[in-house]
Amino acid sequence: MMQTRPVWAEISRSHLLANWNLLGDAAPHDAEVMAVVKANAYGHGAALCGPLLEAAGASWLGVTCVAEGIALRKVCPNTRILIMSGLWNGEADTIIEHRLTPQVWEAFHLDLVEDAARKRGLGPQSLPVHLEIDSGMSRQGARSLEALSSLLARFTPESPIQLEGVMTHFSAPEVLDPDETQPQLARFATALETIAAHSIRPAWIHAGNSATLLARHSTQALSALAKKLGARLMLRPGLCLYGCPVRFTPVSANATLQNSLQPVLTWKTRVVSLRSIAAGETAGYNMTFKAERRTRLALIPVGYADGLNRLLSNCGRALVRGQRARIAGRVSMDQTILDVTDIPNVGIGDEVVLIGEQGGERITAFELADATGTIPYETLCAIGARVPRMLVD
Repeated sequence: MMQTRPVWAEISRSHLLANWNLLGDAAPHDAEVMAVVKANAYGHGAALCGPLLEAAGASWLGVTCVAEGIALRKVCPNTRILIMSGLWNGEADTIIEHRLTPQVWEAFHLDLVEDAARKRGLGPQSLPVHLEIDSGMSRQGARSLEALSSLLARFTPESPIQLEGVMTHFSAPEVLDPDETQPQLARFATALETIAAHSIRPAWIHAGNSATLLARHSTQALSALAKKLGARLMLRPGLCLYGCPVRFTPVSANATLQNSLQPVLTWKTRVVSLRSIAAGETAGYNMTFKAERRTRLALIPVGYADGLNRLLSNCGRALVRGQRARIAGRVSMDQTILDVTDIPNVGIGDEVVLIGEQGGERITAFELADATGTIPYETLCAIGARVPRMLVD
């Protein structure tokens, strides 16, 4: 068997399932929870996480595009899969073939799925779609009531498409004061009233993300909207599913639940080379690290091509023998240098943790995100495809 370079990510089966159960318990008793596994399960590996969630009872999985849906269907034969970013020319037939559910908001989306369904001889209302409402994010979704009414006119008793779900996406569900979500909820409610006026009764109403699920006032409002339409509420957690808490503004009252979330991913590598340099010598590109004393340097075979952000140069940390080692010099494409001068007995082959725990110390995706001026979503999604993911425990 070929030996790969020592860079890998461990995906904890037990932590993922524990988080799934916690979020399910936090949702209203009559609501459904969709596990969002788009962007390769936020960098965790959809082919690993999807089957675990399906086996744990997830009846819906959310992905970005048709290509992600096809790949997921190969390992998740029974779960409903929602394509959350629309569809494009040539994809409608594939959607039907792989039993995927498209999210739609453009007239041409309906043209594509209707045409494909008719060519296959599908009967009336046999192809479910979910319609997105733009309630204020101005990204995707039917923006005006006029545009919504035009789309609703397409859902006739004879049409092969069925309006199974109606959804929206909140732009700032983690902002509790002022509550930025209330105006969007109001616009969503108006859209639902328009749908009801067209005598259409969708089975599902869904909105928001992890923050929406955890902010109980939002879930209560959504539950009321769903009941008014005779539909079920569905919630779509993503980041919290993978053990990253939401940073509410101000701090949320549900801190106990958030503190119970367990990080699912641990990113590891090993020391592959060691050397010492004298005071005054430099290390890395452009000599940005200059030793102030005799310094011990450890080389790890991971760089920005693997997703280790170059902005961590000379400031990021990694865990070696349970202690924090600072990055010395610039993060290279494929390699990074650590200053291990104050960590005794570091040897070639020692395990290094980039995200995760070691010896009581912890580096989180939030920590790396804060150090690079971004968000943990990007930090996790940036971990490259050449970093193999493997299930543990």
